[in-house]
Amino acid sequence: MARYFTEEHEWIDVEGGTATIGITDYAQSQLGDLVFIEVPETGTELVKGGEAATVESVKAASDVYSPVSGTVTQANEALGDDPALVNSDPEGQGWFFRLTIADPAELEGLMDKAAYDAFVASLD
Repeated sequence: MARYFTEEHEWIDVEGGTATIGITDYAQSQLGDLVFIEVPETGTELVKGGEAATVESVKAASDVYSPVSGTVTQANEALGDDPALVNSDPEGQGWFFRLTIADPAELEGLMDKAAYDAFVASLD
């Protein structure tokens, strides 16, 4: 499984033609305690860079963008009951949604872990 990152602080795990997407530990730490998360419904068509989900914290509300285009196959329903899952395990159990990748070429240009870590270090 390959993991990629975006400059908007989303991560994407790719296995075959399926992607699992969430926000990074850095993103959740910047947002603070999450109190509400709205994820896309199964069957929703997303476009690369388009709004995919919404998170609200005690500090602010923020949009989550889709790193690639595709059709949502599963939403993490557990986040509706326990948005703090994203705070406790943002790059594991706190995933947002899964989708079928429409165009694997859209993965080009996303960062690997080393590039993302360097990007985050440049923000401080």
